[in-house]
Parts: sequence; structure tokens; C-alpha cells
Amino acid sequence: MSAIDRRLRSAAPPLRLAWQRPPLYPKQRIAMFDAPDHTGAPARISLIEASTKAGKTHSAICWLAERAFLDGRPGRNFWWVAPVNAQAKIAYRRLKLALPPWTHEVNASELFIRLINGATIWFKNAEKPDNLYGDDVYACVIDEASRVREAAWHAVRSTLTATKGPLRCIGNVKGRKNWFFRLARQAEAGADGLHFSKLTAWDAVEGGVLDREEIEDARRLLPEAVFRELYLAEASDDEGNPFGFAHIAACLGPLSPHPPVAVGVDLARSQDWTVVVGLDRHGAVCGIERWQGVPWGETTARLADLIGARPALVDSTGVGDPIVEALQRRCPQVRGFTFTAASKQRLMEGLSLSIQSRAITIPDGPIRLELEAFEYVYTRTGIRYAAPEGAHDDCVMALALANALWRGSEGHAVAEPVGIPRLSPWLDAAPAAPGGDYAYLEGLAP
Repeated sequence: MSAIDRRLRSAAPPLRLAWQRPPLYPKQRIAMFDAPDHTGAPARISLIEASTKAGKTHSAICWLAERAFLDGRPGRNFWWVAPVNAQAKIAYRRLKLALPPWTHEVNASELFIRLINGATIWFKNAEKPDNLYGDDVYACVIDEASRVREAAWHAVRSTLTATKGPLRCIGNVKGRKNWFFRLARQAEAGADGLHFSKLTAWDAVEGGVLDREEIEDARRLLPEAVFRELYLAEASDDEGNPFGFAHIAACLGPLSPHPPVAVGVDLARSQDWTVVVGLDRHGAVCGIERWQGVPWGETTARLADLIGARPALVDSTGVGDPIVEALQRRCPQVRGFTFTAASKQRLMEGLSLSIQSRAITIPDGPIRLELEAFEYVYTRTGIRYAAPEGAHDDCVMALALANALWRGSEGHAVAEPVGIPRLSPWLDAAPAAPGGDYAYLEGLAP
């Protein structure tokens, strides 16, 4: 009979006394325990970008232990996965010291803690992702996720499939070209079942975890980019973004109340979004609509209502061609745009010029997130512009189309509308009336 079995049959205190959640400051609690998705429902996966020493490891240990005590049964496994064994041992030692002795037994060689209810918390490393396959896991923490290989993330996700177990991914920000950063941007954009939190050094100061003087000293001594990553959880400006993060930030502003003079439409493909963006006469975004999973007939009807008599540039690549033709029968100023490598490059260069010259204004939210994630790479055939794998670029494409129409082509300018109501339903105004006097843009060939 094992020590755990003997304790189970002994007069140990009631199991409900085995675990009491330690005090956490509010942002720790929301990130780990509350973690709602965009609908307000509990998110299965929470991604926490955190500064160094902001309490992410402490709160994640509390969360995993609580899950193991509440959901644990004999034979159920709970995982802590770190990039290397030395980091896994840190969490193992911290939890072992935090638990009352009568609640568990430990195995230091295999790095596990078996609780009084029979559940086992394993502390694993992600150095060989293939070793992570096979088990059924009921809850997991991926520690220092920005430094864990993407293949390890795939393996961990597979172990949670049968159990539908929850996951918490924690880590410092380490650049933008890693799966953790990409998945965090999806969560920040409102993907179903995902929650995003950021814990900065200032949050930790407010929560009583760190001293303000220590953070101020680090800011004085460290290079700015290093300080922002380590203490503010802000990714450095990696090479490969065609717009520039500072330029994107400089273009942020509120949604314009003025009517649109140019509309860009990117049509959904597979799991993508159909996105409609409108720009007013000053180049400010005055409306953005997006949807997915809608039949093409309904999409066409929605677009016709949104566009009305306004100039619009609509993605006509592939399945988009018949939609453009249908729209043109109802919306006299709709034009198609076929995406090719060359036409996309021209479109992106035009958008980059508008952003870097601060000619346009964009609202914070999905547009900004996609612009910051967007990247370019040099290939033997030219420059390839795209979102990182697993991310979306539909807002970027719609904005680029609207921008091309707004800027005009070969020096042509967009005319101001005459007698056209505000765009509905974007601005909760009256529907667009047919007719209206717009100057057509010429020369904007893909």
C-alpha cells in the first residue's frame, strides 16, 4: 500500500481543507481563474503575456493545483510543461513547499506530485515534443510559452482532446514570430474559447508584488527594447512588418462619424472573415463590419445594403467574381480587384505609404492587431505579403482596398459625395439611397 493509500484510509483532515487558494491580486485572478472569452463565457484556453516577476508562475501554480484538487481522481493527470527540465523543477519545488505534508507524496526523480485524491501533477519539459504525446491530461500549464517549440504546443493540445481539459499559457514576450504571440493575438481579437491577459510590472507594483523603485531602476539601466519586453510585456519591433509599429500606433483614432467615400471589401475563404471597411473624405475609418460562416447569397445581400451607391473596391479573386457581378447589378460603383502577387504588392505598398505618412486614421481593435501581425518576406520571385500562419489578414486587405480607392490611382482623387446619407448599418443611420454623384476612379487595375 502506497503512502497516499495509507493517508486516504487514515484520519486525515477533510479533503476540502487540502487546498485553499492563496491571495492573488485582481489581474492575476482574472487571467488564471476567471478568464472569460469575448462572449463572457469561461474560456478554456487563457494566454497570459506577463512581465518578469509579475506573479505569472505563482498564479499558474495556484490554478493547476486547484484544478487537480477539485477535478482530480485516481489516475487523472495534470501537467506543467516548461521549455527545459531546470524550469520544470522550479515549479515542482515551489508547489511541493506550498502543499501541507499530509496532502501529497512526491517523486523527485520523475518530477511528479501525487495528491491525496489520487491525481498526479507532472512537471515535464518540452525539449522533445514527441515525448508529450499519448497521455490524457485534465488541465495543463505551458510555462515560458514564447520559448516552447510550436511542435510541443501541438502535442500538448492533443493530450487535452479527450478530456476537454483547460489550458493556461504563460510567458514573457519574446518577439513576434512564435506560436504563443500569434495565438495571443487571436485571443485578443476575440476568438471563441480564448482569453488574453497582459500582466505588466506596473500591475505587479499595484498588486503589491514588486517595488516601484526596482522597476524604475531597471528602466534606467536596461535598453528600452529590452525593458519594454521584460517589464511591460511589449514585443520588440521585429523585422518583417511593412508598416512599422510606431506608424500604426500614430494612426490610431476614434471611429469617424462622417459618411464614407470609399469602401473596401475582402471576401471570406475557408475560416476567414468577410470584412467591409469604409473611409471618410479625410481618410478616417468610419465603419467596419465583419462576419464569417454566412452563405454567399446572404453575404451578397449584406454587402449590397452596406455599399449602396458608394464607390467600392471588392475582392473578385476566385469565388469573388460572381459576387462582384451580382453586386454591380445593384450597386453602380462597385469594382472588382483580382489579387495576384504583383497586385497585392502594389496594394500593400499603397497602404504602407498611407500609414507611414499618417494619411489615414484607424480604430483600435481587429484592424490594428492584424496590421501589427502582418509581415513580408523576400522570395526569389519578389516580396510576399501575408499574415503569419494561423492568423487573419482580412481587415488589412479590406483596409488596403478602401485606401486604394480613397487615394485614387495614378493621381486621381476620390470625389466627395453629394446627397448620400451616412452608411448603414455601420453608423446606425438611415440606409444608403440609390443614385448620388460620384466621380469614378480610373486606372486602378490589379
